[in-house]
Amino acid sequence: MKHILYMVVGLMLASVAMSLSSCKGPKLKDADEAYDRGEYFDAAAIYRKLYNRYNHKEDAWLRGELAFQLGMCHLKLNQGNRATAAFQNAIRYEYDDSTTLLRLAQSQQREGQYTAAIKTYDEYLDMFPDDWEAQVGKRGCELAPQWKEEGSRYIVKQNKLLNSRRADYCPMYLDKNREYIYFTSTNEKSTGELRSEITGTKKGDIYFTKKDEKSGWSRPEVVEGGLNTEHDEGAPAFSPDGSTMYLARAVRQNWPTTVEIYTSSRSEAKWSAPQKFEITADTLSNYSDPAVSPDGQWLYFVSDIPGGQGGTDIWRINLKDKHGTLENLGPQINTPGNERFPYVRTDSLLYFSSDGHPGMGGLDLFLATLQPRDEDDKLAMDRWVIENMGVPMNSSADDFGITFGEGESGMFSSNRGDARGYDHIYDFIKPELKIWISGYVVDKDDEPVPNAVIRIVGDDGSNQKTAAKPDGSFRFDLQRGVKYAMLASADGYLNSRQEFESDSTEEDAEYNVDFILAATFKAQIIENIFYDFDKAVLRDESKLALDSMVMLLKDHPNIVIEMASHTDRVGTEKYNQGLSQRRAQSVVDYLVENGIPRERLKPAGYGESRPKTVTKRIHSQYPQFEEGVTLTPEFIKSLSKEDQQAADQINRRTEFQVLDTEYQY
Repeated sequence: MKHILYMVVGLMLASVAMSLSSCKGPKLKDADEAYDRGEYFDAAAIYRKLYNRYNHKEDAWLRGELAFQLGMCHLKLNQGNRATAAFQNAIRYEYDDSTTLLRLAQSQQREGQYTAAIKTYDEYLDMFPDDWEAQVGKRGCELAPQWKEEGSRYIVKQNKLLNSRRADYCPMYLDKNREYIYFTSTNEKSTGELRSEITGTKKGDIYFTKKDEKSGWSRPEVVEGGLNTEHDEGAPAFSPDGSTMYLARAVRQNWPTTVEIYTSSRSEAKWSAPQKFEITADTLSNYSDPAVSPDGQWLYFVSDIPGGQGGTDIWRINLKDKHGTLENLGPQINTPGNERFPYVRTDSLLYFSSDGHPGMGGLDLFLATLQPRDEDDKLAMDRWVIENMGVPMNSSADDFGITFGEGESGMFSSNRGDARGYDHIYDFIKPELKIWISGYVVDKDDEPVPNAVIRIVGDDGSNQKTAAKPDGSFRFDLQRGVKYAMLASADGYLNSRQEFESDSTEEDAEYNVDFILAATFKAQIIENIFYDFDKAVLRDESKLALDSMVMLLKDHPNIVIEMASHTDRVGTEKYNQGLSQRRAQSVVDYLVENGIPRERLKPAGYGESRPKTVTKRIHSQYPQFEEGVTLTPEFIKSLSKEDQQAADQINRRTEFQVLDTEYQY
């Protein structure tokens, strides 16, 4: 980022080593001093003039050093393409500084040239294998193609109304009503000085926009009152009631420029002149990027004060404690790099930007989720899970300054796709997942069950109920990663239960569950009951179907059933009746062995005396037989040999019929 409110990195770090002492003239000295002050725009202009002045053969070593310094300016100004060219020139002129490869790799990464950046990082790591900055940069380049391929459900679009031809960044809602958005802009209407030495644009002012009747946004207006001055103001945050603004202000009093946090109070539409908010007595450190917790208790901010992990860290101070308890968020969030722009969404959700965690380039947006503590471990430290927000929320440029509106929508800032390095405001939304379950409630003959009711209970505490439509269909909305238990019921039918777990992957999904209810007023076929020819002994493959029958009877402990067996027309009537009786008894014996009381089971053998009438289900399996036709011996004799075998197979069946629904032990 190129704004002074993003912390002038040159003010917090020692200036890049320059060994031009033997040839420093007035102009070069001016460039060095401007760079040391963080005035990268002015420094770049001078370095460029000097670079073009010297002969590329006689003064190659000097051109190499000037190219390196020019590259550093462009890197600070987020001009990755210019930085890459400058560092490549420094290498071409054999500039003797090992960090040139590191800075070239970083500029290539900011341009999304991940393959080239990995190669350059490797060259640097061959010399300095333990360099943390290069290791993190390379890891980000390795992960970036994967993030791009995987994508995410976020939809990102530039907000054309709020953006100007300069830099616009750090949007923030005024309060929970979300009717006002405040942000920082360096557009030509800003009241600050004509030009910033750092960026070459005007210094930042705070603007606002109001939601209109069509839920769009009005034309941005500069905030009235004493808020904006000749200094750089920006990155506003608000108390929960919207009455107090916290903002960052960069004040240059000779040198160095310092960034500090101020507060301003609102009276109707105007804001008061800011007052400095004292965090510590340390006047040499910088304080920026304020954010207030939703309960108003904590002010989060970014600083380079001693005691952090390195670079800039995220800290917080208790606003309701007279002693102003100060806390560093610790090494899980803070790194030796720069953590910036915290946004506290809930007690356990913290969003921030960082170049110290592996990312796509520059600053990436991250989500930190606080994990529940072990209640038995009173000394346990906070444990955060850090997640890169992926593509398209992140790019190879700087992505930062996120704020949330309704649900999974909001705004953030990015300088992606802008060769000048200007920041712009982007809208984002993460559409709700469309997860649902649908199906049909039918009887065993594939007929819709009238007035069926379906209930679904999730282990997340959800409880839904609906009636099936006349065709038996139903549909429920679900949540991902939840275990559900379902029950379908209807008068005159036995209940049916099912369980399942919705997928936890972030994609739309539809599940299908059909319920087949057994009627209590007619016989129900038990599919897949098999015997050896002319025997009553159950074959092993029958036991799966009978195990389901055991579960049905256990789910309905108050029913008594008749277990009936039927044969085909082959053989004498007396023999078939006896065979079917023995087969029905075999089924009953199996059910008893598996825990069903014998008095609830009545075996009955009907032989060939009750030929089957073709149902809708049978017709779908055997379309040669019309629905409603009864497969009598006379009818079967009129069929082809092949169809006779099929009809006989249909007649050979095992069925159960509910006799009583009020059985008591």
